[in-house]
Amino acid sequence: MNNKDTEEVEIEREMEDVVQKKHIVRPQLNLRGAEIQGNYEEKDPTILLPNQSDDISHLALDIGGSLIKLVYFSRHDQDRSKKSPKHTVGSSSFNRRNMLSASSSGGGRLHFVNFETQKINECLEFISSKQLHLGSSEMSSGNSATIKATGGGAFKFADLFKEKLGVSIDKEDEMDALVAGANFLLKVDGDGTFERVSGTNVGGGTFWGLGKLLTKCQSFDELLEMSQRGDIKAVDMFVGDIYGGMDYSKIGLSATNIASSFGKAISENKELDDYRPEDLTLSLLRMISYNIGQVKG
Repeated sequence: MNNKDTEEVEIEREMEDVVQKKHIVRPQLNLRGAEIQGNYEEKDPTILLPNQSDDISHLALDIGGSLIKLVYFSRHDQDRSKKSPKHTVGSSSFNRRNMLSASSSGGGRLHFVNFETQKINECLEFISSKQLHLGSSEMSSGNSATIKATGGGAFKFADLFKEKLGVSIDKEDEMDALVAGANFLLKVDGDGTFERVSGTNVGGGTFWGLGKLLTKCQSFDELLEMSQRGDIKAVDMFVGDIYGGMDYSKIGLSATNIASSFGKAISENKELDDYRPEDLTLSLLRMISYNIGQVKG
């Protein structure tokens, strides 16, 4: 068995472990009195949780194909103890002891930060500078620290987190997390009560307009004809690109399923003229068609 086969077996085993996790009672967010701090249009607003008493997980990540979304929780005592925006590894003003001792006080806030996935080292440096990995509620005496993470990157970058931060990734299934989040946000007014939630402004005109800008084609039929000669592999990001070449078998996603239309353009050092118009047109057509199908469904 070569190295690639070994890696694939390890990834499959890790995904099976995630699927087989038993449901446990988790600490809950107390949203009573919660409010967004600062201007709604600020880049990284925080959410104040004045009545939070449960010691919730200190740090969690969603590592996708394009972005890493990071959320971390701080107690009020921790916020007051900060003397500067940045903290170096080994700083006595923001270490695990302070974090754990602060857990006895009520209230705190949630902080939200994001990074480009291709710049994951910046994310690791941020975690290290604030020593967020040392404040994990998952860490106890004699055990190595763990960080909750979901998304394909939780599998793809697990070894990197271990190497750079000395922590293990506790992988949460992406679809389970999505459903749990939807249930958390769901609001039911009553039986038979409904309202129009949303529609879509994405349709045939969008395909024609964007296609004309991208390719200089003038007619709708010309765009359709051009798309028949396209290859989306040159432009789109696939499930396999995120999950290290593997399927997401739990929900039936093949490694060849599209994960992000035009996603490869993020990490490639190319300009528009470097891409074939045929490939761009096919990617655009599928992106819009899939979204219309989901809305109608």
